[in-house]
Amino acid sequence: MGRQQNRARAPRPYSQEFPGADESEALFDAMRERLLAEIEAQTESLSPVLSGRALSDRVMAAIARVPRHAFVPPDVRPFAYLNRPLPIGFGKTISQPFIVALMTDLLEVDAGHRVLEIGTGFGYHAALLAELSASVYTVELIPELATQAASRLGRLGYDKVAVRMGNGRLGWPEHAPYDRILITAGAELIPGELLMQLKPGGRLVLPAGIEGQQQLVSVERGADGDLTTCEVLPVHFAALDEDESLRGSC
Repeated sequence: MGRQQNRARAPRPYSQEFPGADESEALFDAMRERLLAEIEAQTESLSPVLSGRALSDRVMAAIARVPRHAFVPPDVRPFAYLNRPLPIGFGKTISQPFIVALMTDLLEVDAGHRVLEIGTGFGYHAALLAELSASVYTVELIPELATQAASRLGRLGYDKVAVRMGNGRLGWPEHAPYDRILITAGAELIPGELLMQLKPGGRLVLPAGIEGQQQLVSVERGADGDLTTCEVLPVHFAALDEDESLRGSC
């Protein structure tokens, strides 16, 4: 804890999109810095469980740049920088920032990577991934969330993110294979269609397991196609939804 680094303020034109936002930006900046310190402190407290893992400077810098308050509903915006999940409607939440940071760090995203995200929500995690990668393809089951996320990400300048409404279990095969895949909802088993879209040498991160016994899991595909899995941390995520009417449709 206490690692010092220069963190730029969020470069996206959020204040230009919302009247009156300028006067609260300084407050949000201060709240974001406090959140970063809390994430680092929680990572340190869980060091024995995480085998001494520390979050990378690239991931922490991305969290410092992305305005989380632009990715939550207005009624919970004052709470955007609490280290906790927040409701976004339709029975869904934006995940706890620490978990978002840890999942992103486990992916080990490089600047040249093509990333698939399953479960767009309001688009916050897709924005973080866009800060770290070459391109992001994200799939959301709920039409209203997909439409809103696409509009929000475009308005905030995240042109490297493509959003699609569809059955996340089927991925987005037209742009496969992917260097990295992130699944933001729980699955008892890793969906086979998604594994087929992961490159050799690629990495996938998801919450996996039966309800009440979920683990955050990192999966690596070797050059020979073999899979290696590692359980990282007990977690609790809502189940990965599947609309039967969308079976066979991406």
